[in-house]
Amino acid sequence: MKKWTLGLALRPLFFSLCLLQQVGSNMCSNNNYVINVMLMNYSDLPSSTDSLKLAASQALKKVQEEIQTEGQNITVNATFHNFTSSFYVSRGCRTSTCEGLELIKEIYDNDALGCVVIGPACTYATYQMVSAETTLSLPLISVGSFGLSCDYKVNLTRLLTPARKVIDFFYYFWTESGLPFKTTAWESVYIYKRDDSLEACFWYMNALDAGITHFSEKLKFKDILRTSDQFKNIVKDPNRKSNVIIMCGSPDVIGKDLGMEKTDEDIVIILIDLFNNTYFRDNISAHYMQNVLVLTLPPDNYSLNTMKTVDAPLMEDDFVIGYFNAVLLFGHILKKFIVSQNPVSHLSFINASRNITFEGVLGPVTLDEFGDIDRNLTLMYTSQTENHYKPLLYFNTQKNETHAVTTSPDFVWKNNKLPSDTPDTGPHILTIAVFTLTGIVILVLIISLLILRKYRRDNERRWKKWSHIPPEEILPLETSETSHVSLKIDEDKRRDTTQRLRQGKYDKKVVILKDLKNSDGNFSEKQKIELNKLLQIDYYNLTKFYGTVKIDAMIFGVIEYCERGSLRDVLNDKISYPDGTFMDWEFKISVMYDIAKGMSYLHSSKTEVHGRLKSTNCVVDNRMVVKITDFGCNSILPPRKDLWTAPEHLRNADVSQKGDVYSYGIIAQEIILRRETFYTGDCWDNKEKLFRVENSKGVKPFRPDLSLEAVGEKQMEVYTLVKSCWEEDPEKRPDFKKIESTLAKIFSNYHGQTNESYMDTLIRRLQLYSRNLEHLVEERTELYKAERDRADRLNFMLLPR
Repeated sequence: MKKWTLGLALRPLFFSLCLLQQVGSNMCSNNNYVINVMLMNYSDLPSSTDSLKLAASQALKKVQEEIQTEGQNITVNATFHNFTSSFYVSRGCRTSTCEGLELIKEIYDNDALGCVVIGPACTYATYQMVSAETTLSLPLISVGSFGLSCDYKVNLTRLLTPARKVIDFFYYFWTESGLPFKTTAWESVYIYKRDDSLEACFWYMNALDAGITHFSEKLKFKDILRTSDQFKNIVKDPNRKSNVIIMCGSPDVIGKDLGMEKTDEDIVIILIDLFNNTYFRDNISAHYMQNVLVLTLPPDNYSLNTMKTVDAPLMEDDFVIGYFNAVLLFGHILKKFIVSQNPVSHLSFINASRNITFEGVLGPVTLDEFGDIDRNLTLMYTSQTENHYKPLLYFNTQKNETHAVTTSPDFVWKNNKLPSDTPDTGPHILTIAVFTLTGIVILVLIISLLILRKYRRDNERRWKKWSHIPPEEILPLETSETSHVSLKIDEDKRRDTTQRLRQGKYDKKVVILKDLKNSDGNFSEKQKIELNKLLQIDYYNLTKFYGTVKIDAMIFGVIEYCERGSLRDVLNDKISYPDGTFMDWEFKISVMYDIAKGMSYLHSSKTEVHGRLKSTNCVVDNRMVVKITDFGCNSILPPRKDLWTAPEHLRNADVSQKGDVYSYGIIAQEIILRRETFYTGDCWDNKEKLFRVENSKGVKPFRPDLSLEAVGEKQMEVYTLVKSCWEEDPEKRPDFKKIESTLAKIFSNYHGQTNESYMDTLIRRLQLYSRNLEHLVEERTELYKAERDRADRLNFMLLPR
């Protein structure tokens, strides 16, 4: 209920602030320029309201004098506004949200916004003024507003180091591993957040705690400490997760929270105390600061001009200096506009305060592209010999660069180097870990080698064993399974071939029993290894080898059966597979592609070579997929001299992969021309062909006919590929990987033009095949009826009347 009421109360404020973009410029023109300075009573800042007001007044006087020296008769005034959060029990910056907005509204109602607003320094108040809901376009110069919520605001300029610059330091310092005193990157931290932190410390620690910063994202471990008891326990806990603790405050805070507690030797405490110059002047260190690194700002040098106008003690207060510099920044920008005679507007003031360096009260002040101050941070340490604070490194917030001041600091830590952030990971632990890991790796390697050796021995023994399939597992085929349909009226050669092959049934599959001639079943060790290799092959363009069986003292190889017979049978059967409707150019390419895929797989397997590749050893299944059979077993079935045999193997009986490529070229010519094997118009006798291939050498050896004349563009690439397969020099022949990729490209281009997949093509071909069968059956039926009628007439004529 309270939250709802507060929202209603704030809504008029947000609505009224949206009108600030249309503020009149009578207080920021016509040689009359006014700035509004907001001061807060009971704030969390270390400076008094009177000191801040005095600094702003003296700075304004200095601005007035500088402008008058330029011969300009203008007036620059400041209006000071004090507000307090007296409505809340807890007074200060954390309860300043509503009061800051109320004050801005009051200034607006009085038509006295002026050129800029200096202040407030509190993050809560500033955020409401520069957030997207208020759309306040008036330039705000804040000496504070440290929180991440005020980052990258268009109309906000900050003259004290914001939390994002501190986060940058910790991110780059944690990743450093090349400093003389820090040789390892850190990835863990404890963050000690005290409840009684002042404004700057509160927002610095909140930023470190935030999970959205690049510093937090880098950490693998981060934990928050909230009480002094937790802090005391961690500095001496041997089971802690990190050696590094970040906190904010003064050395007195550490003395109060740590007391006489002794810290572990590897503990590193980093104290954020930016606005404290005592480390450079009265630099004697207390005993409890031995394990502490202090992040602070180096003091600026005093100038004679400043000493005449400002009391020296005030120059030791960064907040007082910030208010002084805020007015000087306004004066610097205003003087530039007046001299250049450019119109003065809120937007021009905002743009002029980005990427600028102006003369501050103690020297040059640099603002980055977002209007935030850039000042070098200094990391201090306690020297053990002198017990004084000394600078360890400088961090450039503009370039995010770290510069070491010393290469051999007199640290309290071992070897004058910062310890690792992870406990118990010193060099001796690392050495033990390395040796242990090395021993484990060697042990695992030895065990692995022994296991591998045993596996290889077992594998070798398994490869050298062979057992026949029991004959009772080979079942005879039923009559319906052995029937063979031929569309020819006369006896067909394919039927004779089929009858010579024994068929059977093994594991519910129809198989062919191939006679392994010259073998009694007592295979040698080499032959057993070869047979075991065949068992491992399982590829859809290779017939499956199931094993061997001994029937009636004969040894048979049990091989997958393909219903349509050999490729040579299909090429010969021009009735069942006519050229015009079925065996077109695309189908021929698919057949050659099937064979190339099967041979490519076979050559990459343990079998490595076929040795007897020919069109009668390429079979076709019922899906019109071509499969290669009768491969391997070269030690059981010696090679024969055929028309498919490569010339080098005709001269010296042997087998090779390049010889298989030659055989493939001969098969491809059979498929393209659909003629007999090794067709040539010059020679018809097979023995003469073998003799001429074996003995013809030179530029133009004897090869089958395959003329490139009158060949279309689609066919030319295939013809050239086939001719390259029967080169006389085996090294000039392509391998099956290249043949497969070439045909795959041709096949895919063909389908790319027709928008038809391989399966669509296969289904279409089977449909054509089915319609062709129907037409042939009808034709043969008509011929049968005609012969029957003719016979009836002859019988009628022969019978006595």
